[in-house]
Amino acid sequence: MEPVLRIESLKKYYGKSSNKTKALNGITFSVMPGEFLGIMGSSGSGKSTLLNCIAAVISPDGGEIFMKEKGIHTLKGAALADYRGKEVGYLFQNFELLDNLTGSENILLPLSLHKISRNESIQRMQQLASYLEITDVLNKFPSQMSGGQKQRVAAARALILNPGIILADEPTGALDSKNAKSLMEKLSGLNRDESATILMVTHDSNAASYCKRILFIQDGVIFHELRRNVPEESREEFYERILMVMAQLGGGSANVL
Repeated sequence: MEPVLRIESLKKYYGKSSNKTKALNGITFSVMPGEFLGIMGSSGSGKSTLLNCIAAVISPDGGEIFMKEKGIHTLKGAALADYRGKEVGYLFQNFELLDNLTGSENILLPLSLHKISRNESIQRMQQLASYLEITDVLNKFPSQMSGGQKQRVAAARALILNPGIILADEPTGALDSKNAKSLMEKLSGLNRDESATILMVTHDSNAASYCKRILFIQDGVIFHELRRNVPEESREEFYERILMVMAQLGGGSANVL
C-alpha cells in the first residue's frame, strides 16, 4: 500500500546564518491511507511549520513532500490550486468560518469553487451534517452557533470534497473540554467508519489520545514515536504513555477527556 503523504528530509530555517533557527531539520515520515496521525511537541518545536509546508502555504528550504507519490514542490498555478482545494482539507483552531454565510453555505463553499453539481453537494453535506450532528445549525450564521458547533461545521467543510488527507491544526484549542471531547469523538469516528486520513498537530495530550500513532517533534527533528496498541490498549492507557513522553519534552495536560 502506497502512503497518502510522504515527507523526505524536510528542512525549514528562519533567520540569518549567524542566528538561524532550524524549525525543521531533516524530518522524514509517511502517512498511510486511513491513518490518524498526531504531531506533538512544545511551542516552537516546528509543528505548525510542518503543517504549513504540507499545505503549501510556505516552501521548505530542503527535502521533498509527496502527496500520493506526486511531488507538491513541482506544482504550480492550477495544479497547485487543485492540490490545496481538493487533496487537502483544513481544520483550524479558530474555525475560519465566514460570518456572513450560514452553516450550509460555509460547508458548500469549497464545492462551488470546484464546480461540483448541486445535487451531489447537497447529498454529501446532509450525510456529513447528520454524522457530525449539526443539521440544526445549517441555516444559522456562525454568530448563532456555539464553539463546538462552529468547529463541527468547519470539519464538514474540510471533509466535503473527500480530500486525500485532513490537516487539523490544534482543532480543540478554542473549545471547552465537553466540546473538545465531542469533536475528537467525531473525528475518531470518521477515521474509523469512513477511513478518513487525518494528520493532527496538537499540544493537547487528551486530543492526541484519539490518534493511532504520534510523532513527537523537538528542535526540528522527530524525538520519539508512539503507536496505540489497538484493541488491547485503551485510550486512557495510551494517554498515560503520551504524558510520559510529554514530560520529557517539558509539557503535558492534566485531564482525560
